[in-house]
Amino acid sequence: MSPIKAIGKYLDQPLLTAKINKNVPAMLTLGAGAVFANTIKNSPQKERKKNALKIGTTLAVTAISAATAPKIASYITGRTASKTLSQIKKNNTKIVNEYLKNNEVSETIQNILQKAKTEILSLKEVKTLFGNKKHTDIANKLIPPPNNVCSKDIFREIGWLSVYGAVPVAGGIAGGIIGDKLTESKWKDKVPNKLKEGVYQYLANIFLCNIGAGAALGILEKMNIKSKSARCLGMLGGILLTGVIGGSVIANYIGKKIINPLVPKDSKNDTRTPELLDLSLHTDDIATISLLSGLKWIEPSLPLLYSISGYRAGIGYRNNKES
Repeated sequence: MSPIKAIGKYLDQPLLTAKINKNVPAMLTLGAGAVFANTIKNSPQKERKKNALKIGTTLAVTAISAATAPKIASYITGRTASKTLSQIKKNNTKIVNEYLKNNEVSETIQNILQKAKTEILSLKEVKTLFGNKKHTDIANKLIPPPNNVCSKDIFREIGWLSVYGAVPVAGGIAGGIIGDKLTESKWKDKVPNKLKEGVYQYLANIFLCNIGAGAALGILEKMNIKSKSARCLGMLGGILLTGVIGGSVIANYIGKKIINPLVPKDSKNDTRTPELLDLSLHTDDIATISLLSGLKWIEPSLPLLYSISGYRAGIGYRNNKES
């Protein structure tokens, strides 16, 4: 087994993915705490108490929304929720016990299989297990190979990803509005920018990228193209066309034509231009491509990536402010 394939198998261990998933709330809390501390540190002394309440509320609601997004998305779309650590350990124990009962294995393989019941295998152990073709069956049961998403499943996966991304953005907007209401007399004047930034983040950085990837995958599926590299390149092209290029234009158009007229007090700041952090947020598109290609190890990163979009929506970030 090549080093790259071994790393892929190591990362795709259900136990590893489940363990990361379990620690996502802690990682969100740590990240939110770092942003909070940095913001308060850079605030004027007289503004710190107010900013602490405002930013703290925004971060808290955004983090909670991001942490609960997987369950909410699975419930709304009917997608099977990821298995818990205890469920995976129970399943692995059953698989290994049945295999050892009916097959003779070396001491090395037996030790690896016993460990696989409840623990994450090391990269070396993964290579050893998959390096022996005699044990391919048990290896694939413990670490299932990735399956390309079929055309009939594309819209279900796209729907799940889109709802998943919407929850932290909506949470960020709600948290930002609550924070402003607790600290500002004219808090309603700040709502439009939160809505516009939320629309921008969701369309440009999440939804339209998902649509582009799904559309490209559907075309490749119709053309009976099974190559993972071709599918990944095709989805990347779809993301570039719909999200990176078209998302900003569409989001700004909605902000100008739909949101502004509903709120007369809104400022004239209508245009939001892409910047470096926006481009870095397209890292979640790698997650989209990976998930649609059947890889699961990237999934735990989604709450962390989407929470950034949620927070920026919550503070009503705009980078083209007019004096």
